[in-house]
Amino acid sequence: MDINFNKNEDQMKLALSEMRTKMELVSLGGGKKAIEKQHEKNKLTARERIAYLCDKDKPFIEIGAFAGDGMYPEYGGCPAGGTVGGLAYVSGRLCVIAANDQTVKAGAWFPITGKKNLRLQEIALENRLPIIYLVDSAGVFLPMQDEIFPDKEHFGRIFRNNARMSGMGIVQIAAVMGACVAGGAYLPIMSDETLMVEGNGSIFLAGPYLVKAAIGEDIDQETLGGAVTHTEISGIADYKFKTEEECLDEVKRIMSRIGSPTLAGYHRIKPVQPKKNSSDIYGIMPADSSKPYDMLEIIERIIDDSAFDQFKEDYGKTIICGYGRIDGWAVGIVANQRKMVKSKKGEMQMGGVIYNDSADKAARFIMNCNQKKIPLLFLQDVTGFMVGSRSEHAGIIKDGAKMVNAVANSIVPKITIIVGNSYGAGNYAMCGKAYDPRFIFAWPSAKIAVMGGEQAAKTLLQIQVSGMKAKGQEISPEQEKKLLDDITKKYQSQTSPYYAAARLWVDGIIDPVQTRQIVSECIAAANNAPIAESMKLGVFQV
Repeated sequence: MDINFNKNEDQMKLALSEMRTKMELVSLGGGKKAIEKQHEKNKLTARERIAYLCDKDKPFIEIGAFAGDGMYPEYGGCPAGGTVGGLAYVSGRLCVIAANDQTVKAGAWFPITGKKNLRLQEIALENRLPIIYLVDSAGVFLPMQDEIFPDKEHFGRIFRNNARMSGMGIVQIAAVMGACVAGGAYLPIMSDETLMVEGNGSIFLAGPYLVKAAIGEDIDQETLGGAVTHTEISGIADYKFKTEEECLDEVKRIMSRIGSPTLAGYHRIKPVQPKKNSSDIYGIMPADSSKPYDMLEIIERIIDDSAFDQFKEDYGKTIICGYGRIDGWAVGIVANQRKMVKSKKGEMQMGGVIYNDSADKAARFIMNCNQKKIPLLFLQDVTGFMVGSRSEHAGIIKDGAKMVNAVANSIVPKITIIVGNSYGAGNYAMCGKAYDPRFIFAWPSAKIAVMGGEQAAKTLLQIQVSGMKAKGQEISPEQEKKLLDDITKKYQSQTSPYYAAARLWVDGIIDPVQTRQIVSECIAAANNAPIAESMKLGVFQV
């Protein structure tokens, strides 16, 4: 191995070590003292509940682990968005789990909590997966109620989704392990089956204090809305249990009886490990995101037997398209080529840039995958579309629009992995968050922004300096340098994968070596939702 490989490997391992350290902090939720208080009440934490519920021989693919990272410092933060959730197997059945984390502000809903819960429901909706709610929440976080309560994508959308999923025949199970108050009380009742734990589980529109204030009635929590009340008097809940473990055991039994889903039928054969070592990705992926590398080397360390059939191999070379298998699943791969390549006219083209011919090729390949019902995997390391008079005269906007049209109207599952740069319109064309990938993850090497940090910082500097000069202010070279450094630092922090993960622009940050397993589970999830229509493109310039 050469020295650059070793440097790249060291940098990636350092980034992964940082990710694991951050994840250890996230897994503590509201902290050790809050966890101890939970245990003192004979309650498990959200992560302990999920661990007890899930099949031990199957993976749990966590969604939104870094949601809320660095957000709401004035309120002490909101680790994992106050909710733990993801793809899981329960009694052999693939499903979605959403568990309130009571150790984080009593499970109260911050704006990011609402966004994360809606994302988990979206995954269940799109992939027609059963969803299990583990409820333990104090309701809306009142200091931020205006950012979580009234809008379309706010708290109320949860219950709208409950109703939509029920109408679609998607199984919903709610286990009430703690508080379930105010508007949140509708969630378990709009689920198919509601389970409660005696002594801790409670459901009511208004708690004892609010009842006293509103109508003057003195009543305790258990009598008002405890498990006995709702299983024996109101009839709202279906089962009650002495312990959380007994409650979760019943969830397992319910899941074991659900009928088999109608599958989409994506093709799968016996998996074969890649011939090339997957861990080599650490050394291939440059520590410097501006450096070139051969994306084909990455692909061959992800796909089965390292066997890849390239589509139009000698045309549009800055995008690689082709067919392979991941853990046995047939996939179509669209990936940005990051090394310099020679065009059909013998000209050198910059890696990571989408040219006219590349966009044209990718659009055609996406349509082919839709015709054959083959899921699409996008590997993003893109700096944008080619600019300049030659590209504009050749119709780069037209060809780019053709590719965007194909991505937007694709009906097969789209899974996106941001491995490096994800800049500008390249993010859109390569199926960024705005283009509804079923799942979207990032490697620690990912950078997401409207343009590269250096270009953006210089552009912002020019704007600020021009504004200052227009006001008659003088600026020295030293002041200009400090201003540039400040702008660069702020901009770079916003391009970090953690900044993206905190805001759920991506579903998570993953170890590159885990890419095969995660993509496989994402396709398995998508396979639960049959496609009932054909791809329609509408009108575009040809």
